[in-house]
Amino acid sequence: MNGETDLQTLLEKMEPELQMGEFVFCTMAPEVASDPEAASKLCFSAIGQFIEPEGLTLILAKSEAETKRLDFAYPCRMITLKVHSSLEAVGFLAAVTDKLARRGISVNAISAYFHDHLFVPSERAEEAMNVLNDIVKGRA
Repeated sequence: MNGETDLQTLLEKMEPELQMGEFVFCTMAPEVASDPEAASKLCFSAIGQFIEPEGLTLILAKSEAETKRLDFAYPCRMITLKVHSSLEAVGFLAAVTDKLARRGISVNAISAYFHDHLFVPSERAEEAMNVLNDIVKGRA
């Protein structure tokens, strides 16, 4: 399954879906990322993670970060673009994020194998959905 590469097809068929819940970004020291035993003791149910030289980034439910008393940033909602986009598609996220930027909506985009996921500020999620639906309908 290679996914769609045609930009116009992607924009017309992306089916944005606002996911339940609120998410946040947290970071942990690099030694946590490099020590599987230490990381496993934390028992996070992160929906995303990335290891950088400066530390381990986790994307997890805001409620979990609060329960575990973690420092976090960027309370956000996740919008899944429900079209199987190819990892080699050119311009898809650029087109989408440009439309959101023109409305002053920040976005952290993450591409997974099947779909792209947009993390937008919680208070702007409905507005972001309107922008994305306008793109699908050819009005943006």
